[in-house]
Amino acid sequence: MTLLEDATRKGLTIATAESCTGGMVAAALSDPAGASAMFLWGVVTYSNAAKVDLLGVRPETLERVGAVSEEVAEEMARGARGRSGADIAVAITGIAGPGGSDHKPEGRVCFGLATRDGCTKETVEFGALGRALVRAAARDHALSLLSRAVTSAQ
Repeated sequence: MTLLEDATRKGLTIATAESCTGGMVAAALSDPAGASAMFLWGVVTYSNAAKVDLLGVRPETLERVGAVSEEVAEEMARGARGRSGADIAVAITGIAGPGGSDHKPEGRVCFGLATRDGCTKETVEFGALGRALVRAAARDHALSLLSRAVTSAQ
C-alpha cells in the first residue's frame, strides 16, 4: 500500500516544513492523483526569518544551535503540525552543499517528525554526495519517516 493510500484509508493528514530540500517532499506527496485527501500543505522556510515567522521557531533556538540542528527540526515539525492542523508533520533542515564546515559538514540533515504522540528528531549524515544527491536522499528519508508514522498510527 502506498503512503497516500494508507494515510487516506486511516483518515490521516500530512504537512511538511522544508529548508534544504526546497519543497521536494511536498512535491512528492502532491504528485499522485488524490493527494488532496491527505496532504494539507507544505512550506519552504529557507531563511531563519521564515522559520520564525511561518513555523514559530524560536529565535533563541536558532541563535543557540543554528538552523541545522535537531532542535530546530523539532520546532519546525511542531510548528507545521500545529499551524496546519495536520495529524503528522515532517521537517527537514540541513547542509546540502556544496560546502559546510568541520562543525556542520556537507550532507548533514536534521529531521523532525511531529505526531499526535509527540515529536521525534534525528540527524542523518549523508556525506558529501553533492547537492542534488543529498537533497534526494533527504527527501526519500523524510518520505520513509512519514510512511512509518502512518503505518504505525492507530
